[in-house]
Amino acid sequence: QVQLVESGGGLVQAGGSLRLSCAASGLTFAHYAMAWFRQAPGKEREFVAGISWMTGTTTDYADSVKGRFAISRDNAKNAVYLQMYTLKLEDTAVYYCAASSGGLIRSTYGNDYWGQGTQVTVSS
Repeated sequence: QVQLVESGGGLVQAGGSLRLSCAASGLTFAHYAMAWFRQAPGKEREFVAGISWMTGTTTDYADSVKGRFAISRDNAKNAVYLQMYTLKLEDTAVYYCAASSGGLIRSTYGNDYWGQGTQVTVSS
């Protein structure tokens, strides 16, 4: 029973910061690449950030968040994080954590497991 549980979402003012966490269980965490996706109202789910398996030496970011968001992992805690800085109104979305046994995958079809999502709302 693999579970990915996101936390840390909430309401934040534009320009502010927020850190999302994803706690994994039921899998050999270090063997999975991890990623964050998001889905805003009326839009398709989109890739946000990814980190490679094991020590996470490779990271990948959507152009819209480069320089503002940082993904990291702590294998000892079976957790992946998304530190978000300088949040914008357009960052408002439900954020999902995903795990992949096939490396860094930007597509929603290539990931093995998904969390239930956590809401991030950026206000003016």
